[in-house]
Amino acid sequence: MKTSIEYAALAPIEILLTAGVLSILIEAFVPRIHRRTLQLFLVFGSIVVAFGYLVASATQILNGNASVTGGQTQGIRELAASGSVAIDGPGLFTQGTLLIVAFIGAMLFAERSVDPQGDAFAARASTLPGSEDERQFTAQGWTQTEVWPLFLFAVGGMLLFPVSNDLLTMFVALEVLSLPLYLLAGMARRRRLLSQEASLKYFVLGAFSSAFFLFGSALIYSIAGSVEFGTIATALTNTLQDPILLAGIGLIAVGLLFKVGAVPFHQWTPDVYQGSPTPLVAFMGAGTKIAAFGALFRTFYVAFGGMRWEWRPMMWVVAILTMLIGSILAVTQSDIKRMLAYSSVAHTGFILIALTATSPAGLSSSLFYLLAYGFTTLGLFAVVSIVRDSSGEATHLSQWAGLGKKSPLVASTFALFLFALAGIPLTSGFTAKFAVFAAGVAGGVTPLVIVAVISSAIAAFFYARVVVLMFFTPENENTADVVVPSYFTKVAIAVSATATLVLGIAPQPVLDAVVNAGLFVR
Repeated sequence: MKTSIEYAALAPIEILLTAGVLSILIEAFVPRIHRRTLQLFLVFGSIVVAFGYLVASATQILNGNASVTGGQTQGIRELAASGSVAIDGPGLFTQGTLLIVAFIGAMLFAERSVDPQGDAFAARASTLPGSEDERQFTAQGWTQTEVWPLFLFAVGGMLLFPVSNDLLTMFVALEVLSLPLYLLAGMARRRRLLSQEASLKYFVLGAFSSAFFLFGSALIYSIAGSVEFGTIATALTNTLQDPILLAGIGLIAVGLLFKVGAVPFHQWTPDVYQGSPTPLVAFMGAGTKIAAFGALFRTFYVAFGGMRWEWRPMMWVVAILTMLIGSILAVTQSDIKRMLAYSSVAHTGFILIALTATSPAGLSSSLFYLLAYGFTTLGLFAVVSIVRDSSGEATHLSQWAGLGKKSPLVASTFALFLFALAGIPLTSGFTAKFAVFAAGVAGGVTPLVIVAVISSAIAAFFYARVVVLMFFTPENENTADVVVPSYFTKVAIAVSATATLVLGIAPQPVLDAVVNAGLFVR
């Protein structure tokens, strides 16, 4: 069998991974004082170029002109790299969403460093050897440039994950995106113990989930004789309910459900959110969920689509537990980052409704939901990163009391993002939930939609509690301040807030785009 690599179709992935290698070389050979400028130019430039290639590729494919010579063309969808990568509507849309999320996430990383240092560190930095420029550079916290190679490799893995068309490629993508995130989670230097604990928990549990995925892939291979999704789908059509087959599907589901933070595989989420640097939480909370859901939908719609009656009951149970446990436990939290972590668990359950619908409407509604959720998550944690006291980020809810009077604009923006998560009309969250719930009803999973409505009502309580705390509770001695954000953070918050409103007020163009994208290549 002749092996062909369609480099043009894989250009976005190649650009980000190549940029990651160049970023390592910059770290190794460029003087410290010049690294930040070069790294920022490389990161933002590579994301923009990759997005441009992606748009050009999507335009050509949607026009019916294969952008990949030698690809296995099927209408407006293609298989590349000998069938191991699928170039289709859902994959392209997911990759585009990931690149937008990565661009905004990079702005948060570029604030100063992953974990900005305090005044005491700045005082110590003034005594360091070197020129005055180098000491000032260190005091401002701009020396932590080692995050950029890890960031670029994580983005590259995320781009490959949702377009992987066989289990082996998907496993490689899973590891490429996960390993940098494990390291980045431990880089909060001012909260070293908490951050390293988060990193270790994330790594250990992530390793177990990867092992489950790999073992499940081996079981599927033993039944289907292939790891390629199209071949698996054909082989399983004529296969009875073999216990080994069901075990393989279950183990693969464990590996993927861990990455999206579904119950009962969610235990890592609150600890990692609380201990990790906030820029990473913003990027990881949005990007990982988008990439993992893209892979989850492709696996269960393409490879296991013919066995939906076997795996749908399992997803019913997981979706119900995820929505209820995420919403209920969020109510009990006093730390804002842990509350948002459990909120993300609940939103995972909402998207699982679209998965259980097993319909094009379910797929397209999930794509819109992930886009809207990505902007909201980035905006939320961007605001969290600039609310501080003398010890660092102010994450305890009591420190947010009276923030609406101290900084009305910041508090109002944060309230907007909370309203979007709650699904209040005229925000992106309302449109996203409506689309997913409608797809669920049309797909015959109305009981799940009823549970989702109840969970949304519970979630509205803890979102409203934060709003009341900011605007209707007087300031106290613990009330935090809002630091002056850099230009990068201002743009990130502004773009996220604008997208949240636009997707709520005028969502139709994006809804039309996801409907047109809602078909997988087999």
